[in-house]
Amino acid sequence: MRDDLLSTPLQFLKGVGPRKAADLARAGLLTVEDLLYRLPFRYEDRSKMQPIVSLRPGNKAAVLGEIKSCKLSITRRRGFKIFNAVIGDASGAIRCTWMNQAYLADILVPHQQVVIFGDVKLDSSGLHFMNPEYELVTDDLTGLHTGRVVPFYEKTGTVTPNMQRKLVRQALDELPAEIPDLLPADIRERLHLLPRRAANEATHFPPNDAAVDELNAFRTPAQRRMIFEEFFLYQVGHAWRRHATSADPKPFVLKVDDRIRSSAAKILPFKLTPGQRQALKEIVEDMLEPQPMHRLLQGDVGAGKTIVALLAAIVAMENGLQVAFMAPTEILASQHYGNIARLLSQSRFRVDLLTGSTPPLHKHTLYAHIERGTTNLIVGTHALVQESTTFHKLGLVVIDEQHRFGVAQRAALRGKGLRPDVLLMTATPIPRTLALTDYSELDVSKIPDLPPGRTPIRTWVKPESRRDEIYQLIRDQLDAGRQAYIIYPLVEGSEKIDLKSATEMADHLQAEIFPAYRVALLHGRMKQDAKDRVMSAFAAGQIHILVSTTVVEVGVDVANASVMVVEHAERFGLSQLHQLRGRVGRGQWESHCVLLYQSPWTDDARERLKALADSNDGFVIAERDLELRGPGDFFGTRQSGLPTLRTGDLVRDRDVMEDAHREARRIVEQGGLSGELLQFVLERWQQQFGLIEVG
Repeated sequence: MRDDLLSTPLQFLKGVGPRKAADLARAGLLTVEDLLYRLPFRYEDRSKMQPIVSLRPGNKAAVLGEIKSCKLSITRRRGFKIFNAVIGDASGAIRCTWMNQAYLADILVPHQQVVIFGDVKLDSSGLHFMNPEYELVTDDLTGLHTGRVVPFYEKTGTVTPNMQRKLVRQALDELPAEIPDLLPADIRERLHLLPRRAANEATHFPPNDAAVDELNAFRTPAQRRMIFEEFFLYQVGHAWRRHATSADPKPFVLKVDDRIRSSAAKILPFKLTPGQRQALKEIVEDMLEPQPMHRLLQGDVGAGKTIVALLAAIVAMENGLQVAFMAPTEILASQHYGNIARLLSQSRFRVDLLTGSTPPLHKHTLYAHIERGTTNLIVGTHALVQESTTFHKLGLVVIDEQHRFGVAQRAALRGKGLRPDVLLMTATPIPRTLALTDYSELDVSKIPDLPPGRTPIRTWVKPESRRDEIYQLIRDQLDAGRQAYIIYPLVEGSEKIDLKSATEMADHLQAEIFPAYRVALLHGRMKQDAKDRVMSAFAAGQIHILVSTTVVEVGVDVANASVMVVEHAERFGLSQLHQLRGRVGRGQWESHCVLLYQSPWTDDARERLKALADSNDGFVIAERDLELRGPGDFFGTRQSGLPTLRTGDLVRDRDVMEDAHREARRIVEQGGLSGELLQFVLERWQQQFGLIEVG
């Protein structure tokens, strides 16, 4: 067969008419290669069909027999019907029952040959199958659908698993014995990977002695070869892009000597933790390299990322460079500015703040200072990326809570300097697997520990019926001089959703529950100056209870707050709950996070709240969140940097992604790319992985 069969449109395969081709195209299956890389989602061992007489209750079994009789029964329950069929073979017969699947009466008719697969049940009338899976085999008794380990594919429009099996078998039969392979030979040999043609065959039609449990866990050598191939091609594209963008050296050379070390030591308000020291070491070593730094600094809420970034900024400024520090909100930018200006107050460096609400006259003066270089460190929001901001010699860009900025905003700030070093920071711990996808072009540093003196937060999961206990806990904490947050998921009440709104509850709490204390409201619809007034008053201790929506999730740092109550916690994502919890526990006192839920709650909600109560470690929670929600919803919305994958699963196959990342970087760093692999990266990489918008 032709070598270009893999790129052949599916409409040219025998048996694929316009309608099937359209259904396949809607599932993203356009070519023979697309079809072969859409792996079965599970496998059944039908290599040993059991005689009906040998069936035993409690076992899974497959039987091949003839439909002897069928009947559709109408029950007293309105609209509920039961379909019964009796299946027989040479040894006996067994009843099969399908609940509320009346359409089967048009599919399963007497005298058809059928495979039945499912759990064998026993009731007063004897053995039977309840809601088993079925497959008609009257059209094919060649061993494709029965008598073997059978692959199952997700249904695509009118294209059934049976049809896909036939199409895949046909395509494989037409493939030559050897097909082009983008995986370099040395990698295949070192990692003991099967040839591409053999891996395709054994993945779709495994031998009958293959372990079905291993197949369904996607752990056979053939499956892992195909998954590794996809991950490697994804990673090699990122590695090549990273290598290409770092090929030109920075126009400045940094150094670190005793004078700079002494300058950094003078601003340190405390001793760094081991995690902070390691992260700082990795960052400064990157800054000393001739190529621009591209590094992500991860640290849990309160881990001390800002002081690490500031020490890196000292290194840049002592080398005559400017530093830009960008935050997603004015509250957070103002907070960073206050902390940084205080720490640098005794230094020779000038720190300024530039946000959208900076008065026009002052803004004009700031632009002049930034352009002349008399401003050494500028803290700001997206105002930093506007055309009117021109830097004198920008050498380091720090972007806090980077996932809240678009790719274009990050790139615009990076473009303000001459290939500056870039440090992204996030307090949303990112599981290793996602860091290797969304941030694959970055090096990653992690601060796993918390500053000394922090007491772990006690987390409680309570039903709404225990509300009075929680109010008493708040009173006790307020009487001890502390402050509290109460978080609601909505700003204003909705008749459609029975959720307490922040606006209504702030009034209720002030008037009826906590009349002796001052209650204030904060939400995203308030004007910026109103938000700032409320936050300043809360930070100054003038407000005892802050009723808020999730606007406090990031950037509010009030060490005196010791209670966080989240209403309708079952409605929040796990990472979001962890971020909210991180608003307390920032002082020397024991803090409490109370997750109030309303019944009935789902199993998923129960798992989320249990995971939060079981751990204070943001990285552990992030991994659990990834398992519960899947990669696409990890940040609440699908991230543009996540690849479209055909074979791999970012949760299940994280170890394979690690291997692929390592091998891709090694091959690029040792000699770059060439031949068909380079051609793939240049011509097909973005389209295959759905990354047209990225970069």
